[in-house]
Amino acid sequence: MSNEIEIGRGKRAQKAYSLDDVAIVPNRRTRDPKDVSVSWQIDAFQFDTPILGAPMDSVTSPATAIALGKLGGLGVLNLEGLWTRYENPEAVLAEIAGLKSEAATRNDPKITAKLQELYSAPIQPELITSRISEIRDSGVVVAGSLTPQRTQEHYKTVVAAGVDIFVIRGTTVSAEHVSKTTEPLNLKQFIYELDVPVIVGGAAGYTPAMHLMRTGAAGVLVGFGGGASSTTRRTLGIHAPMATAIADVAAARRDYIEESGGRYVHVIADGGMGNSGDIVKAIAMGADAVMLGTALARAEEAPGAGYHWGMEAVHEASPRGDRAKVGTVGSLEKVLYGPSHETNGTSNLVGALRRSMATTGYSTLKEFQRVDVVLSPYESDRY
Repeated sequence: MSNEIEIGRGKRAQKAYSLDDVAIVPNRRTRDPKDVSVSWQIDAFQFDTPILGAPMDSVTSPATAIALGKLGGLGVLNLEGLWTRYENPEAVLAEIAGLKSEAATRNDPKITAKLQELYSAPIQPELITSRISEIRDSGVVVAGSLTPQRTQEHYKTVVAAGVDIFVIRGTTVSAEHVSKTTEPLNLKQFIYELDVPVIVGGAAGYTPAMHLMRTGAAGVLVGFGGGASSTTRRTLGIHAPMATAIADVAAARRDYIEESGGRYVHVIADGGMGNSGDIVKAIAMGADAVMLGTALARAEEAPGAGYHWGMEAVHEASPRGDRAKVGTVGSLEKVLYGPSHETNGTSNLVGALRRSMATTGYSTLKEFQRVDVVLSPYESDRY
């Protein structure tokens, strides 16, 4: 059965769905939430909760990466961000949080220009080493992120510093980048020669995900143009509704298992999950774990101090994001595990996932990927 619809005589398109368009359906069995496991494993690393902190300066600092690791998750440090450009980035973060907008909307060119200026400082390899060492000394799993454009330049420093999981993250990452002016990163060769597991993305559909899986990646990030701070859809006209994107990449994982003779590649939903219901539905659509930005930027410990932005916002020629005010709901532990006093799914994220799994009768994340879902679009009421 085709899922295509005719837009006009000269164009057809696939119907795609966001997380807001789907709903989970309870089944005949329920469980006690205490009997539910939300642990997951990638390569040799086991985690108590399937939550990764996004490599965004408003979300993950060395301190929050350590805190998230001790709470059972994985913080991914942006190795091209303020922490590797400034010896003392706290002052820069405070300056960003204190910028006053003169615009009626959050799209303020003066704030964007200031962000671009602050991020024009050069990356210092010695700071990459220092930040990774700081996280490693705490005893938690160390993950750091570079864009494909910077990977060749800095990966030796990153590996030598002792990173456990290497993340290559961009707005979109392909296994077949073509350029007439620069030598593209050969992902397959790079991953083959690296001694640590690599997570790569974003990917927005079956075919690009399959190509990334064939490079030897341990995990694939799913997402494009989502999130509270992103304006990619408005500036480039490109967007991947997350429910369909996750389901398509999960299908690629299934087919790659057969193609490779049993090799499992983890699917990690990345972007557009601002509350616990989004996280639940991302797992239901086939994700093994979720990479969170906005949801963790609301923690008291978050370096953005109630504001949230990504590297897309500081691109020197084509900024595709804003500094968004997301507020603060409580400590990182409260955001993850409660107790919650919010009714909008912004705290006790893990507790909500456990309760949803228990309500539908599933005891593990892999089992929960089989849960029944229906199309049930609601007008968005997210905060």
